Amino acid sequence: MTIWLEEFTQRLCGNIMVYLFPVLFGYCSWELACGGSNMHSFKDLNAFGSDRAGALKSTCSETPVSVLQRACKTSLNCFCIIRDNSAKTMGLVSTSNSVFKGVDLHSRTNNTEHHTSEISVDQLIVRRGQPFILTLKLAQPFNPDLDQLTMTAETGNYPSETRGTMSRFGVPNKVPASASSKAVWKAELQKGSSPETGSLTLTIKPPADAPIGEYKLSAKHKEEEQVLANLSVLFNPWCSDDWVFQPDDEQRQEYVMNEHGVIYRGVDNYISQMHWDFAQFEEDMVKICVKILDMNLKHKRDPAEDVSARCNPIYVSRVVTSMINNANFGGILQGSWGSDFRGGVPPSHWSGSYAILKQWYSSFYSSVKYGQCWVFAGVMCSVMRLLGIPCRVVTNYQSAHDTNRNLTVDTYFADYGVRAKESKDSVWNFHVWVEGWMRRPDLAKNNKYDGWQVLDPTPQEKSDGMFCCGPAPVTAILNGDTHLKYDVSFVFAEVNADCVCWLVKKDGTMDKISTDNITVGQNISTKSISSNKRMNITDSYKQREGTEQERSVFRYALDRLKSEATGEGDTGGSGEKVLSGTSEMNTTDPVRTAETNKPSQLIIQFKEDSRPVNGGDVNLKLILSSESTVTRLLSVNISIQAMRYTGQPAGNIQTEVTEQKLLPGQDLSIPILVPFLTYHKYMIVSQSLNVSVIITDLQNKENIYLAETRIKLMDPPISITVLGEAVVGRELTAEVMFMNPVKETLRNCTLTLSGSGLFTGEIITNLPDLQPSNRIRVQFPMFPYRSGERSLMVDFDCSSFRDIKASCTVYVK
Repeated sequence: MTIWLEEFTQRLCGNIMVYLFPVLFGYCSWELACGGSNMHSFKDLNAFGSDRAGALKSTCSETPVSVLQRACKTSLNCFCIIRDNSAKTMGLVSTSNSVFKGVDLHSRTNNTEHHTSEISVDQLIVRRGQPFILTLKLAQPFNPDLDQLTMTAETGNYPSETRGTMSRFGVPNKVPASASSKAVWKAELQKGSSPETGSLTLTIKPPADAPIGEYKLSAKHKEEEQVLANLSVLFNPWCSDDWVFQPDDEQRQEYVMNEHGVIYRGVDNYISQMHWDFAQFEEDMVKICVKILDMNLKHKRDPAEDVSARCNPIYVSRVVTSMINNANFGGILQGSWGSDFRGGVPPSHWSGSYAILKQWYSSFYSSVKYGQCWVFAGVMCSVMRLLGIPCRVVTNYQSAHDTNRNLTVDTYFADYGVRAKESKDSVWNFHVWVEGWMRRPDLAKNNKYDGWQVLDPTPQEKSDGMFCCGPAPVTAILNGDTHLKYDVSFVFAEVNADCVCWLVKKDGTMDKISTDNITVGQNISTKSISSNKRMNITDSYKQREGTEQERSVFRYALDRLKSEATGEGDTGGSGEKVLSGTSEMNTTDPVRTAETNKPSQLIIQFKEDSRPVNGGDVNLKLILSSESTVTRLLSVNISIQAMRYTGQPAGNIQTEVTEQKLLPGQDLSIPILVPFLTYHKYMIVSQSLNVSVIITDLQNKENIYLAETRIKLMDPPISITVLGEAVVGRELTAEVMFMNPVKETLRNCTLTLSGSGLFTGEIITNLPDLQPSNRIRVQFPMFPYRSGERSLMVDFDCSSFRDIKASCTVYVK
């Protein structure tokens, strides 16, 4: 590639701009960023086009300095920043009369010390509250007793000392600072320096409350000022003064440094796990995540204030929740909870965050289609970990969506067993959010609410006028402090709401069948530290069900919500109520009647001989037992529905009505069969089956009983293995095997492979049709580009199944 000297020298001699351009020849690779004395920003020379005259060409035998001398011969005060990509070093060199002769940013050493070398060893990426070093070479000796080196660190387009987005400091520390200055940086001259030769090794420390983001670091000496570096500053969970400080190293390794994880789905009695590739340390993730912050609405309205507020992880995490979904302007993911995914891919397709974030960034911030709660949460966890906020993905089973803030979810059944109508409220099979670790001094000075905070990027309700949720302290949720910021009341309902079941009669009236204060908020789960085992954290969110303490906290929370509704309390950032996109609101409800009184001696159970697999028939038994001393004649109405994971029905599969005699003191077993050919078309887009039974005592028809269970079908097995030893830059083969488990030909078969450090993007391959009972084996080449533990992910799609997944761990040398 050539250096276009005509435009370069014209701008260079004007001493007003800087240009960044690569010099690539043969196997040599290095970059120059050149400019004059008053430069303040980089610009890409490629913007000038490749048709410029007067090209200055170089050969592999030339050194960067020789090219610099030729490029700058028309200027009396020229310098260039040089990055040698092969040696992974960076430095500043200059010619003529400039007082600045070079700078070594020690990027590899600094990034290793700051736990950012996984992101890059070329670009300087540091964490606030922790010092880094650079070596500055001056053209003349430096006397610390007489000379002054003044440095400036600034971020954003409107840097200000009073906002903490600019800091002036120096060596020696004689730079006057305003009393209103915030986030003041510091520099010290290391003892090993040689100031008498002009070599200054400096220790520079961003404060622990510095706004995170991209910074420009410049230096001024003897009336000449030059930019030394562009660097990124992140939160620091290793620093005790940072609000995100996590004292436990195992937790830091898991919740900041681990690029791979597990997200739990399914239903509470059929918990399934999927591996997720967070990929937070891909090299362009810093610029992607900074752009996410820059695209938020608060930045558009007041960029100076927004950048200043990035010192606060409470603010930053709330901004991120609003940006992961596209319900707010510029958001990353568009949600879809139906069955139409045209223009994108089903949410179940995704296996990691990087492909989503890269697509959003590369498409100039067009929303990626489509996501659901676990995808929103997985992407948010990646962004949070990159920014330096400890983060983990959490799944709540039987998760309530309470739209009217009364801590009650109503479900309606027709007298033939199926759900009669969609409710304003709903109970999701599962719902996924994230927790971020941070202090909450805005809520209490005694650290009571510090620690894990719920953050939910799935767009469900508006909070302060935007679709976002949290941070809500887990401790506040446990204690029922629903008045606290942010959105504690909404999350409290997700794990604590009572469920009321109503039977809708033909005349429009309803009987209250049951009230359930136990079901909601089951098996709240996250990945364990240093293993893929599931960790149950339900006790962190709620008191033990069935205890007086649990009911006491529930009543306390409900009283708080009633006070807010009458204007006597704080909304806690709950904001306005809006309808979720997953259900339709009916403006009128049937007339409700009192709860039906019925004897308690009828016991209903569902039993399975084995875990059902998608592709096979579903077999289970309905077991009825009674303590009555007389024979009971019962009408048994069994209904099977396909269910979306949001708790809404997706279709009626089959209904069966029988009359049964229940003998005293004996069990009655009723077999239930759901053939594959009956359910399979629904399960392509649905996540579970709902089996419900309504039993009427024919001798006393006022006695009506309801029971239901949800079944999550296991996916048919698929395997992925790696053949041979994995070494960076060396070809490696992955092998995928899958057998058709059904008695029909599988058509439109595709395989998708992904994995950060193994593939730079998704690899999608079309496969031939697969006949019944036939097995397919496919091999893929890959070239690992990052060492360490990597996750290789595979996703299989066809006409009868969607998103059958597998993964394996690859250790790359």
